[in-house]
Amino acid sequence: MISPKCKICRRLGISICNSPKCPIRKKPYPPGQKGKRRARALSEFGKELREKQKLKYLYNLAEKQFRNYVKKILSSPRKEEDAVTLLIRKLESRLDNVIFRLGFAVNRVQSRQLVSHGHFLVNKKKVDVPSFEVKTGDIIELKNESRGKIVTQSLLASLKKQKPPSWLELNVDKLEGKVKGKPSFEEALPPVEIPLIFEYYSK
Repeated sequence: MISPKCKICRRLGISICNSPKCPIRKKPYPPGQKGKRRARALSEFGKELREKQKLKYLYNLAEKQFRNYVKKILSSPRKEEDAVTLLIRKLESRLDNVIFRLGFAVNRVQSRQLVSHGHFLVNKKKVDVPSFEVKTGDIIELKNESRGKIVTQSLLASLKKQKPPSWLELNVDKLEGKVKGKPSFEEALPPVEIPLIFEYYSK
């Protein structure tokens, strides 16, 4: 049986679960009728809504959280061309996303749970708020008490193969990461037309 999360992947046409077994890889069409269905043409509003849903689900955010991020960008003084970069930078700087990017979790759903359960320290202080915004120079590490619960041979093997973005540095031996700089849109490169999201929330 296809899980609700996998149905979302198929409906949006992208993998939000980050699983190699994600059904979108084998069935790149919406759930429902068996076999490939003819795609219906979307209205402008439909396109904006779809792109909004894509980015919201990619970063595992509730509607209110996501709307607040976008509204803050829209209301802040900025250069128009920087809006997309600013939004992605905010989303990428979330602690739950950083845990995912470092490779401690297979997807952002799992990383959110790990952070919420207090398994990580930021600069030696426990942080259990997934939306916590990391900054350049921050050190993120797995708590000593949590290592026996979280660390497995498969995790260690995957961490050794992990290639975090250039703004993060991973030390597998210490089970910690360091924020070296600011996230960039070019490295995150979500499969989303972000200007349509701004249009959606501007109405």
